[in-house]
Amino acid sequence: MNLAHTLPIALGPSWLDPEKLIEAFGMLGVLAIVFIESGLLVGFFLPGDSLLFTAGVLSANDVLPDIWVLLITIPIAAIAGDQVGYAIGRKAGPAIFNRPESRFFHRENVDRAQEFFDRYGPRTIVLARFVPIVRTFAPVSAGVARMRYRTFLTYNIVGGLLWGVGVTTLGYFLGQVEWVKANIEFVLIAIVAISVTPMAIELYRGNGRRRRERRAAAPVPGPGPAGGGPEPPAGG
Repeated sequence: MNLAHTLPIALGPSWLDPEKLIEAFGMLGVLAIVFIESGLLVGFFLPGDSLLFTAGVLSANDVLPDIWVLLITIPIAAIAGDQVGYAIGRKAGPAIFNRPESRFFHRENVDRAQEFFDRYGPRTIVLARFVPIVRTFAPVSAGVARMRYRTFLTYNIVGGLLWGVGVTTLGYFLGQVEWVKANIEFVLIAIVAISVTPMAIELYRGNGRRRRERRAAAPVPGPGPAGGGPEPPAGG
């Protein structure tokens, strides 16, 4: 069964649909998108989890190469992308975070990554793999913060393997289930929803912390004018 002509559009504009991207650019396109989304700031809008899942599904149905080819090459592309992101952050430093708003660069994307980085430290490099947008900016944040290179490399390899192998393998095995093949659009939407949940929770917590900090920093109003007391006698 050739799924390359049967999978429906899952989310967003058609040119970002994972199946259509794979159909247009093939295996090299998958690796290029993984590389760009993992470490280049302009790639934050590209599909990640849904792309890997779809690649696994298509491999299970003989549209893409054997699964073992994917499980070797996808983590390599993901790890290499993060290495470039780290180098960008290390070289450009805080100037990246001070860039003005533009069509592709939004300050809140950097803030989200920075909140994860501040909260989880080096583990962010692994956790961010499973959070859209954050995974693009996390390696840059690590470079800006000048995380020890060996530490970054270790977490980068672990995260790249867990994400690249895990999500692709999930797609491969579920892609052999008839219900999944018949409802692939619903499955991809569910994957995206699950992947953005940690970011939504963190943003909610971050907003709550900021509100509490603003309340704590607000000046305490002094006592108002005395009310109800006897007025001083007229004429002193």
